[in-house]
Amino acid sequence: MIIIMKNTASQEQIDALKKEFETMGMKIHFSQGMNTTLMGLVGDTTRIDIDKVASLDIVEEVKRIQEPYKKANRKFHPQDTVVDVNGVKIGGGNFQVIAGPCSVETPEQICEVANSVKASGAGLLRGGAFKPRTSPYAFQGLKGEGIRLLLEAKKCTGLPIVTEIMSYEDIDLFEDVDVIQIGARNMQNFELLKRVGRLNKPILLKRGLSSTIEEFLMSAEYIMAEGNENVILCERGIRTFETKTRNTLDLSAVPLLKKLSHLPVIIDPSHATGIPWMVEPMTLAAIAAGADGVMIEVHNDPPKALCDGAQSLRLNQFADLMKKVEKTTAFFKTL
Repeated sequence: MIIIMKNTASQEQIDALKKEFETMGMKIHFSQGMNTTLMGLVGDTTRIDIDKVASLDIVEEVKRIQEPYKKANRKFHPQDTVVDVNGVKIGGGNFQVIAGPCSVETPEQICEVANSVKASGAGLLRGGAFKPRTSPYAFQGLKGEGIRLLLEAKKCTGLPIVTEIMSYEDIDLFEDVDVIQIGARNMQNFELLKRVGRLNKPILLKRGLSSTIEEFLMSAEYIMAEGNENVILCERGIRTFETKTRNTLDLSAVPLLKKLSHLPVIIDPSHATGIPWMVEPMTLAAIAAGADGVMIEVHNDPPKALCDGAQSLRLNQFADLMKKVEKTTAFFKTL
């Protein structure tokens, strides 16, 4: 339920109404606009007499939210959420590029890639320490050692780091990680979502391979319901009958998600297509669709990569792409 307050409502009156709802077991969320204050109620709002609330002198309008996701809903929070990662902002007109290798392999590899992507204009460094793989015999990542190497690369470059968690049992290892990624396979790992929801750091949530938009937003709701509202949504392609690409990049998800939700939306063209030469056109298309950023796999020697080298850009390819990203984002800001 959303209660739109009148401009004449005093803080004392708003606080009194808030206290009344809290005694009914409601969780209260405020959203302050330029000229409007919204009071969002989460809980069993069927107990509330909507006509009685609407008749109050300080209330302009009362609306019920029909969608099952509340905190992730744009009706609940009309302004775009801007996620601040150590000064690097994502959302609300701030376009960011997250780049780095699929997996952290050696100190030399991650430092070379980190320095190169920073020089090309990336705002955050990605790298897998824990790797979910289809085959149990494939490289599973360096785990804790991989996180340590990422933190070393952060010291060298100053770039905030993004890496994936697979189990809440490892959560202590992620204390110094700037953005925790929830991968597509764990999008509906609800216990994991609840655990990261209790953390005070941004969460990058990837859409599941076969998930609907509503299921995606409900997973974000799990995180936000625990108190963490710094969620970044990532469209990374969905599974369809097409076999020419690794997945099918659902670019229509970008404007749809931004219509339904206030959370930042980014695109992962590397996992979506699995083809290096397709990363560039899909990145530029994502900008045109209104995405708040992209996540791109970059490796210093793709043929020798231990994971997903075939879909990774070389350092010079990423540098060339970033020049086009800069021009394209600048162009769309003028429209």
